[in-house]
Amino acid sequence: MAEVARKKVAVLISGRGSNLQALIDAAASPTYPAEIALVLSNIAEAGGLDIARGAGIATLTVSHKGKAREAFDAEIDAALRDRGIDLICLAGFMRLLTPGFVTAWTDRILNVHPSLLPAFKGLRVHERVIADGVRFTGCTVHVVRPEMDAGPIVAQAAVPVLDDDTPETLAARVLAAEHRVYPLALALTASGRAQVVGDRVVVEGAVAAQGMLVNPAG
Repeated sequence: MAEVARKKVAVLISGRGSNLQALIDAAASPTYPAEIALVLSNIAEAGGLDIARGAGIATLTVSHKGKAREAFDAEIDAALRDRGIDLICLAGFMRLLTPGFVTAWTDRILNVHPSLLPAFKGLRVHERVIADGVRFTGCTVHVVRPEMDAGPIVAQAAVPVLDDDTPETLAARVLAAEHRVYPLALALTASGRAQVVGDRVVVEGAVAAQGMLVNPAG
């Protein structure tokens, strides 16, 4: 199969980069519509930087310490533009991006959240899911907006909540779903099959399979 034109992606991390590895694995295929061109972290010791280096991917550390949020984001913005980045994937990036940065990259930033948004925004998700007694949770890849955990949904994966679940066991099951759905959502976005229309994402030829729920077209 012929190689496809690939979007250049920067993955922003602050830690070990579990979802980063899933994206790298998916992008190893020459037919995948995106390449991981840069892994950027605000933490020099982030484990994901070693994962990137091991895969031969360029890395960059931009420390947030002692900087105003706007100055920090401006430094990241300049680095991404200097490298010709097309899309940004947030993968455990523990900094809130400023509205100015998000607006400058409108519809070009993806984030994964460990719940079926718009339910359970914020932190301590799995504890709250168990405490509320819901039977299904999951994960969501969405287009980033200035508001936290908000924006048009690209893809979701559903995960059952078991009676004997702890936050740790549930987190592990949801993380496994993230590893499936994030590469799918990036592929849909990079290929142009996922398009933001108003407050929704419309996906061309969408399907639902193996617990992954992708927005239907139309």
